[in-house]
Parts: sequence; structure tokens; C-alpha cells
Amino acid sequence: MSTIIYPSPIFGPVHSRRLGVSLGINLLPADGKVCTFDCIYCECGFNSDHRPTLPLPTRAQVRQALEARLQDMQQNGPTPDVLTFAGNGEPTVNPDFPDIIDDTLRLRDKYFPKAKVSVLSNSTMILRPAVFEALKRVDNNILKLDTVDMAFISHIDRPTGHYDLQAIVEQMKRFDGHCIVQSIFFHGPLIDNTYDSYVNPWLQTVKDIAPQEVMVYTIDRETPDPSLTKATHAELDAIAERVRHAGLVCQVSY
Repeated sequence: MSTIIYPSPIFGPVHSRRLGVSLGINLLPADGKVCTFDCIYCECGFNSDHRPTLPLPTRAQVRQALEARLQDMQQNGPTPDVLTFAGNGEPTVNPDFPDIIDDTLRLRDKYFPKAKVSVLSNSTMILRPAVFEALKRVDNNILKLDTVDMAFISHIDRPTGHYDLQAIVEQMKRFDGHCIVQSIFFHGPLIDNTYDSYVNPWLQTVKDIAPQEVMVYTIDRETPDPSLTKATHAELDAIAERVRHAGLVCQVSY
């Protein structure tokens, strides 16, 4: 099984299907995965296969590494479209996350003021006030919501602790549109969330959240569960068209 473990605290830049030239900021250890989900489609593999031995990077380490990389990019290129918090798990679990967001915004303004700051989050930590307020300050607050079916969430996203779907959805509404809902669709032998039985309640919830944008995508890299397959272009297009018909902006990545 081939999986990706990213360097820390800075990696890339890489070309993102959804965001363009993206400089990655990884707030998790460089030798393993720390996540509140254990998704069967995660490109970083299962949590149990990548237990880290190194500590989380500190605020100072992230700030210093980010500034050095931005200085290099300013002199030698390329120009980033976005600074993206992603990597080996859930970035918002780092206790320095709110302060690191402040540092990143300041450094972005200094070196590449046209670049966006994005956070890819599984939404599990948004009930924490400091995380919620920090996400309100970034340009692209990208929050995962693959489904509103708890059986699917338990089988596919596999939360590692207590997961209150309704509380998370209600908190997503409190962003008052300052969020992007990101949802993956795919096929598997035991579950397939491209059917109306999944899409209909998901779409109604997304409409209630009223995000600035919806990102619909499918598997791009090898998954730890090899039985999973990509949703087709036609399936993704059909879902996206329904989102747009509901009056929401929708981006599709095949």
C-alpha cells in the first residue's frame, strides 16, 4: 500500500486540483499522522499504520520555517496562489493553531499579499471557540462534510472520538457563509454515497449551511482501502448541477 506522509512544518509548493500553486503548512509531525478521523480513503493511510514519534511543530518552528520559505519563493519563485494548512492529519488539533493562523496572515501580507490562506479541516474541532474564531480569519475555510448519514460517517470517516454531527452542522451555519463545504464521493463494495439516498439529505444540509462554495471531488490517489473506486465524471457533474440549481457555487475535481 502506497501512502503519503508529508514533511513538516512546510512542504511544496504543490499543484492543487482545487487551489492552484499551494505552499503546504503541516502542523502535524513529519514522521506520522495525527487525526480525529481515520478515513478509509485518506492518502496518508490509516492512523494505526503511521504512529508518530516526533512532537507537533511549535508556533515558533512554523513561523520561522514559513518565513524562510516565503523569502526564498519571493526571490526564486514560484509565486503561490495559496498557503494551505493540510498534511498528516487534522491541522486544527495543534494547540498553537490560532496563533499560527495570526502569524501566517501577517507573513502572507508581508511577502505575497495576493495569496489566499486556506485550511483543510475535517470540521471536528470547530466547536472549540479559539479554532472557530481562527477559521473566521482565513480566506478559505474549507470544511469536510462527506454525508449526513451517521452509518456512512462511522464506516468511512471513522471518527476517533465523540462525533456530534448535528452540533458540527449547527456550528458550520454560524460561519454565516464564510466557509467552503468539501465533500468526497466514491464507490465501494459496502457503501456508495453517489446515490440519492445519500445525496438528497446531504444537499439539504448544505443548503441550510449556505456556504460561499461547495467542493465536490473524488479519489485522486491510492487509498488505504484498495476496494474503493472513483465516482465517474457524470456522477460528479450530476451532483454539482444539483448544488448549482440550489443557488450555490460548486467546483468539481475529477
